[in-house]
Amino acid sequence: MTKRDIAGYLGVDVQTLRNWRKTRPNLYKTIMLGLEVENIIKENKEHLERLEKLKNQNN
Repeated sequence: MTKRDIAGYLGVDVQTLRNWRKTRPNLYKTIMLGLEVENIIKENKEHLERLEKLKNQNN
């Protein structure tokens, strides 16, 4: 996700996101970590689905 994508997702301007990074680093960090956690969960679900598919093909 680009900074522009993140800003759009949050409903703020890209400049607001940049300002948060400078003036509210804890808020910025929390947002970025939250988005990364979402991404990791999505990727893990996709991996699990692929593993289950492989398992079912070999049974």
